[in-house]
Amino acid sequence: MTTSQRTTTQTTTAGTGRIGDSPLRPDATLKVTGEFAYASDLWHDDMVWGVTLRSPHPHARILGIDVTAALAVPGVSAVLTADDVPGHNAVGLEHLDTPALATDVVRYEGEPVALVAADHPETARRAAKRIVVDYEVLPAVTDPRRALDDDAPVVHEGHEGGNLVRKMQIRRGDPAPTAPVVVALDFEVGMQDQAFLGPESGLAVPAADGGVDLFVATQWLHVDQGQICRVLGLPPEKVRLTLAGVGGAFGGREDLSIHVHACLLALRTGKPVKMSYARDESFYGHVHRHPAWLRYEFGAETDGTLVYASADILFDGGAYASSTGAVVGNGGTLGLGPYRIPSVRVDARGVYTNNPPCGAMRGFGCVQAAFAHEALMDELADRVGVDRVEIRALNGMREGDHNITGQLIDSAAPVAELIRIVRDMPLPAPREDGADIRELPGGVSNTTHGEGVVRGVGYAVTYKNVGFSEGFDDYSTARVRLEMTGGEPVVTVHTAAAEVGQGLITVEQQICRTELGVDRVVVTPADTTVGSGGSTSASRQTYVTGGAVKAACEAVRASVLARVGVPDCRLEGDKIVSAHGEVVVSLAEVLGDGAVEETVEWRHRPTQEIDPETGQGDAHVQYAFSAHRAVVDVDVELGLVKVVALDTAQDVGRAINPDAVIGQIQGGSAQGMGLALMEEIVVTDGKVRNPSFTDYLIPTILDMPPMQVAVLEYADPHAPYGVRGVGEPPTISSGPAVAAAIRAATGKALRRVPVRPEHIVDGPDDAEGGA
Repeated sequence: MTTSQRTTTQTTTAGTGRIGDSPLRPDATLKVTGEFAYASDLWHDDMVWGVTLRSPHPHARILGIDVTAALAVPGVSAVLTADDVPGHNAVGLEHLDTPALATDVVRYEGEPVALVAADHPETARRAAKRIVVDYEVLPAVTDPRRALDDDAPVVHEGHEGGNLVRKMQIRRGDPAPTAPVVVALDFEVGMQDQAFLGPESGLAVPAADGGVDLFVATQWLHVDQGQICRVLGLPPEKVRLTLAGVGGAFGGREDLSIHVHACLLALRTGKPVKMSYARDESFYGHVHRHPAWLRYEFGAETDGTLVYASADILFDGGAYASSTGAVVGNGGTLGLGPYRIPSVRVDARGVYTNNPPCGAMRGFGCVQAAFAHEALMDELADRVGVDRVEIRALNGMREGDHNITGQLIDSAAPVAELIRIVRDMPLPAPREDGADIRELPGGVSNTTHGEGVVRGVGYAVTYKNVGFSEGFDDYSTARVRLEMTGGEPVVTVHTAAAEVGQGLITVEQQICRTELGVDRVVVTPADTTVGSGGSTSASRQTYVTGGAVKAACEAVRASVLARVGVPDCRLEGDKIVSAHGEVVVSLAEVLGDGAVEETVEWRHRPTQEIDPETGQGDAHVQYAFSAHRAVVDVDVELGLVKVVALDTAQDVGRAINPDAVIGQIQGGSAQGMGLALMEEIVVTDGKVRNPSFTDYLIPTILDMPPMQVAVLEYADPHAPYGVRGVGEPPTISSGPAVAAAIRAATGKALRRVPVRPEHIVDGPDDAEGGA
């Protein structure tokens, strides 16, 4: 990819590896050379292997389980079912509705039913196939649009509300608005997978105190610990978690996968147990992005100024709740995009079905909504005869506006600036006759020489909350220690925040170097011996854990300077310097053989639960804005698409690590593009049809186009260093821009993503594909 960078403000800090620099990541060389130890590389000399037996049915009653034949396989050391769970057989992020092992009912294809431990993984798999489960197949609800019908099968008997997980309604302004121009559409978004390259893996080691030590690739150590304790019936001090090397996450590791299963087997066998999913099992073993069905309507003045908007949003949560409630909250509160709208009606719902469970994924409820509101914004622009960029600038949020929940936007909201920046970036050169056909859609296969290939340009903008919302107690803990080692000052920072590939370790080091003036910074492995760091999700770790590390460094610095007793001093490396720059005393003299250590629990400003009737309230702590322009070539005869350029502008508040910021924006854009074009878990009657990277396609380096990236730095006055989240917004606005570009090239309505070749060739045109 090619990249250009533009900043509206820029502050530099002297010294290598401080805030505003782009130091080499400490794990970079190891990962590039293949020497980095991921969770799948874990090993223990006397370990056994665990495997999971999963349900073949989307919905069935378990009449009996016979494990006799499995136990008879030589090398097998344990076979466990729900009857062997010592504690409470229920886990979940928001609702304790998910059995660690299925009891009387299975609710989706792939639900864990039994566990096997053996001296070799193939032995364990062979034994698992000998477990006999007597199923009575039950009717399944697999169409979420029918899940709330009176005659729909109930996924969870006794659940108040039947198959409804959560409903959110937002009402603001005129309850019965009218407008001279009205546009409406229906939209559908398919089920996307996080598709991280490192499948789930972990190692559970039984301990002498009757507890267990778990080394696992995850996103949220302390929430994992709490759920594992519940299932094992053990206190937290006996269930210790350490983060193992993570090969990507994107939300798919927030829920438990192998965690409890490995621990159950380890405690039963008395041996270390390793579990590691193959790719097909990974598709069954973690949650996915919610499929969604959306109906939107905009009312506007004849110049395109929005008067009102309404939206009905339905999320398929699958068999268990996971984070469906929070996704509904995000999809509802942010579901109309970064626009000023006087009157609003939004109804967002999440439902249970017997489809695979869905939960967190990058963009978290906003991705699905953005496809609908951006497609409708284009339709409104065309209806009133206003340029598609300028209609977004006209209606875009500005600092001082209130969003649809009534929350004041009290920092920068540069919607108009962002969309105009991407518009004004240089466009790719026009395709010339006789150009290399490999540059055309399908050209590598020699399907075209340019005939039937049409170019299109599309735009999209979005905004995304940062951190957890709706009154959630969102905090992180950091422990920072300063001491002399080998004659030089060393800072050690310890948090439980998960490094999942996003570069948090580097950010922690940069903060310590900036605040304490010490170059040597050691980041200890994340584990549960320090207070919670919260989840590595919601674009929150640089903000919240960064805030905790900053606050802990400030406490260390204050403690050191208090020992000196001279006013207006500062810490510079191994010296204490006066306000006039003279050395007052060396740090070694102040510390001696001791150390200064401080632990801080840090919170951002509070959020509120929204009013259940009106949907009004300060639901979110912060917002981040982005815009994309996509340029595509489409073979309208074959339905093939090549993204020629995917340019973007984003306000990041402050680029703590500029190179990492660019990388996050590029990666997020790739995932959004993937959903627009190719990524979908195909589920038919509750069964997954493509659980492999052969049939579930993700963008590769050959699919990614050149990207021009403009980074704006409008500091948020409420955030540490002014930062805003970076990782999620590009995933939200990139996909709708690609879809818009395909519509521009083809004239087709394209009200569903991923866009398939048959949609381009046989789908209705825009005149037929509206309301």
